[in-house]
Amino acid sequence: QVQLVESGGGLVQPGGSLRLSCTASRSIFNTYTMGWYRRAPGKQRELVALITTTGSTNYADSVKGRFTISRDNSKNTVYLQMNSLKPEDTAVYYCNAPFSTYKNYWGQGTQVTVSS
Repeated sequence: QVQLVESGGGLVQPGGSLRLSCTASRSIFNTYTMGWYRRAPGKQRELVALITTTGSTNYADSVKGRFTISRDNSKNTVYLQMNSLKPEDTAVYYCNAPFSTYKNYWGQGTQVTVSS
């Protein structure tokens, strides 16, 4: 029943932009806060951004002002608009419902590589 599918990653130069998409199971999307997380090489997975069912958002300090999380209820999709990308943003990005019973379920992730 649980489904989390990330897409939109790719290779960009520093300063570039990407928009990530995460399509979630309708039951999860409609009920829980959704988050974007990332795992960079040699680092622990970290929280990037959160969006509640009512649209409230929060961001890690490292991405504040550069990334924007949003949701499209009609598509069961949460987005992460990533601007002014830096090499340190290179990571595999995942979506998750961190306050749900499915918090330990992760999709395949989508690779973001920021390099010249």
